[in-house]
Amino acid sequence: MELIWFEFRGQPACYRRSGSGPLVLLVHGFAEDGDIWKAQRAFLEKDFRLLVPDLPGSGRSPLNPGMEAISDFADFLLALLGNEKADSCTLIGHSMGGYISLAFAGKYPARLQALGLFHSTAFADTPEKKATRQKSIAFIAKNGASAFIRQSTPQLFSEWTRKQNPGLITQLIDRYDNFQAPSLVFYYEIMISRPETLGVLASFRGPVLFIIGEKDQAVTLEHSLRQCHIPGLSYIHILENAGHMGMLEARDQVNAWLLEFLKNVTI
Repeated sequence: MELIWFEFRGQPACYRRSGSGPLVLLVHGFAEDGDIWKAQRAFLEKDFRLLVPDLPGSGRSPLNPGMEAISDFADFLLALLGNEKADSCTLIGHSMGGYISLAFAGKYPARLQALGLFHSTAFADTPEKKATRQKSIAFIAKNGASAFIRQSTPQLFSEWTRKQNPGLITQLIDRYDNFQAPSLVFYYEIMISRPETLGVLASFRGPVLFIIGEKDQAVTLEHSLRQCHIPGLSYIHILENAGHMGMLEARDQVNAWLLEFLKNVTI
C-alpha cells in the first residue's frame, strides 16, 4: 500500500493506492477516514486496483476552504482520477461517501462504471433529519469533537453489536477521538444542504449496489428499500443484526458481497 499526495484547489490531499486490476474507489463517510475500509482493502486488493482517499477534512487531508458543497467532493474525486490518469472507475461510498458518490454520478456519469451505496441514500434530508444534524452542530460547539464522537459512535452500531462486541465500538471511538470539530461541522452543513439525487439513480446506466443494515438507525431499512427499485439494475443486500457500520460489524459478509459485485460489473 502506498500513500499518494496530490493538490486539490491549493491544498494537499492524501489517498491510499494498492493492488492491480479494475479501478475501484472506496469513499469513507462522516467522522471517518480511509482506514475505515482497511479490512475491505486488504481483502480486495488482490483482484482490484484500489484508491482509498482521506476526504478533505479527514485523516491526513486537511480541510479545504475552497470546498463548499457535496458537489465539490465530486470534483475532488475527479481530480484524484486525473492524478491517476484514469478514465473511469467504480465508486463504493459509505454514508456521506455515498452522497459524494451520487454527486459524482450526477456530474460525471461517463467516468463511472458502477456505483455502490453502503448505508447511504439518494433522498435529501427530511426536516427532522436536518434538525437532528443542527442539534449535533450545537453539541459540538458546546462540548467539543471528542465528546461528540464518544456520545454518537455507539448509536452507529446495532444493539447486538453493542452487546456482543463492545470492543469494536471502543476501538472506533479511540481511532477518531481526535477528529477536528471544524470538519465535523462542515460535513454536517453540506449534508443538510445536499439535494435529492433520486434522478441520478434513475438515469445512471450502470449497476448499483445497495448494502443495508437491518438495524441501521441513521439510514433505516425502510428508508433504504424505498430507493432500491429506481436504478435499471440493482444488487440489494441486507445485513441482519448490523447497524450503520457493516464493514466492521459484518466484515466477512460485506467482503464477499463486494467481491461478487465488483467481479460482476468491472471490466
